[in-house]
Amino acid sequence: MNSSSKAAPLQEPSCLKISHADPDIYSAITHRLLFHFSRTRPDTPIVIVCIGTDRSTGDSLGPLVGTALARFHSPLFHLYGTLDEPVHAVNLEETLTLIREKYNNPFTIGIDACLGHSTSVGCIQVVDGPLKPGAGVNKQLPPVGDIHLTGIVNVGGFMEYFVLQNTRLSLVMRLSDIIAVSLYSALKQWNLHAKSAATREQ
Repeated sequence: MNSSSKAAPLQEPSCLKISHADPDIYSAITHRLLFHFSRTRPDTPIVIVCIGTDRSTGDSLGPLVGTALARFHSPLFHLYGTLDEPVHAVNLEETLTLIREKYNNPFTIGIDACLGHSTSVGCIQVVDGPLKPGAGVNKQLPPVGDIHLTGIVNVGGFMEYFVLQNTRLSLVMRLSDIIAVSLYSALKQWNLHAKSAATREQ
């Protein structure tokens, strides 16, 4: 991960966790993402890896976010993982190898569904550091991302595969919409900031 040239970067908690029902959720997630982007160079390629499969309702969060982001047809980021072309346990390692070969020191954002306590269901998390996909269902997969976003789609701790299969699609859709809109908003604002900084330096 590239670091900015600032001598003393701002310190914020490493994890934001917020309910999808919070009226300030879009601005809170956007603000936190901008904080993370501020630690990169403006010319750093942004790669988004949305993990999951449409074969399981609960695990479709990542591909739904990817599909929503793909509709923007934006040059601001490089996207892996949609409903049509999902990134999952079978092809994750191959995808990460491709990303390493194609981009020079990118800033990578991992996105996935997760299970949690009953009081946390419906929350979205923005976390510093890599995502550990498959951990909730005891799969050993490579870590993903300089930062990651997760949506807590259901209760964990027992029969995880069954729980993911029986997750409400309405909640998954709501969480995916919030993540996609907030992430795209943060990317647009960061791009404007980078252009403005470049203009000042000329």
